[in-house]
Amino acid sequence: MKRIYIKELENNIGQEVLISGWVDVRRDQGKMIFFEFRDVSGKIQGVILPNAKEAHVVGSTLRPEWVVSVLGKVNARPEKNIQKDKLNGAIELEILSIEVLSEAKEVPFELNTEVNLDTHLDYLPFTLRNARTRDIFKMQASILNAYRNSLASQGFTEFIAPALVGGDAEGGAAAFKVEYFYDKTAFLATSPQLYKQIMVGSFERVFTIAKVFRAEKSATTRHISEITQMDFEMGFIEDETAPMQVLEAVVRDTVEAVTKKHSDIFARFNTTPPEIPAKIPVFTLKDAHALIAKEFNRTIEDVYDMAPEDERQICEYAKKNLKSDFVFITKFPTKKRAFYTYEEPTEAPFSRGFDLLFRGLEINSGAQRINNYESLVARMKDRGLDPEKFSFYLQAFKYGMPPHGGSSTGLERFTARMLEITNVKEATAFPRDLNRIDTLLSQ
Repeated sequence: MKRIYIKELENNIGQEVLISGWVDVRRDQGKMIFFEFRDVSGKIQGVILPNAKEAHVVGSTLRPEWVVSVLGKVNARPEKNIQKDKLNGAIELEILSIEVLSEAKEVPFELNTEVNLDTHLDYLPFTLRNARTRDIFKMQASILNAYRNSLASQGFTEFIAPALVGGDAEGGAAAFKVEYFYDKTAFLATSPQLYKQIMVGSFERVFTIAKVFRAEKSATTRHISEITQMDFEMGFIEDETAPMQVLEAVVRDTVEAVTKKHSDIFARFNTTPPEIPAKIPVFTLKDAHALIAKEFNRTIEDVYDMAPEDERQICEYAKKNLKSDFVFITKFPTKKRAFYTYEEPTEAPFSRGFDLLFRGLEINSGAQRINNYESLVARMKDRGLDPEKFSFYLQAFKYGMPPHGGSSTGLERFTARMLEITNVKEATAFPRDLNRIDTLLSQ
């Protein structure tokens, strides 16, 4: 008999079916044994009745996480036992026979037990199976899909950026060194930025989903060492507002898609889909700081950037007063942005860069870029960079590059804020940080 998924059982009342999955729960009640089985599509309650002797023999040995195939009959539950608004709440599986596909050792704790984050990560191959974690990464998969679909609909072409590079794209961010051929040193990419810009010279509008790596010794709830970046770059723009408009459309499309598909996940996380007004509010850095100082009666310590508390409070203000979970911050000092960030001379010392904040956290950074070869070389030298080391990248500008810009969104941060998860590591399938690469480095 061909296996069917658990979510399809309601269409097979009165029929014998074959399901495969994991033992989620077992409980004995007199001469009957009750189970909850799960597969990728959902859960079903099954029962071994006293007359099913062969099933009893096997069923009495089963424990949580054993992998089984179960032959059973789908029965309608009595009216008084129906669990409304629950998958398979109106049916039950009468178990006729069980085949054990894989036994499980004794589990360290009950699967859906609430544990601290370190314990969760120590047992990640096990805890990835719990309902909360599966919800997180279902949501994350939908975010990725919606991001791709939105940019494709706006005329962007996807490309694959390299993870091994010859130098540090950001010109200062800590990078992991890698031994390469011929005694050369390569680096794990800190950004796909330079490659995005090169691709603009060919396709005008491009995007990439890229793994990037940061060797910064930061042990916070918002930092990890291996990040998934959702980046796009576009040519023939007038200023930074063009990529901001594209980003706003992507965010709106993504929120709409995940809201439509995952209202149940938002409910289980005791949160709501993000609010986005007709236009995401925009504040210059200076105006944002002035508003925060006034509304929250505090002194801004760093007037050249947004501190974590600044991000949290400007988002709190926007949520309460502007009905928006998203806020753009613009006009950062050029010296605080990457070397390729454009500065209009009449706007100096401010750049045409921007950040997008979401529920108190920066999730995106973007800008108009320098497109003139001589200006770019001059900026490199001004930052203490050797243009010779960027000769491959600079070819794109030698041979003609339109005014262009783009942005970069952190998938893990976006996911974490979508579900209001405190620590970005929980929104990372296999997090790497200062203290952990699968297992704790101190062990």
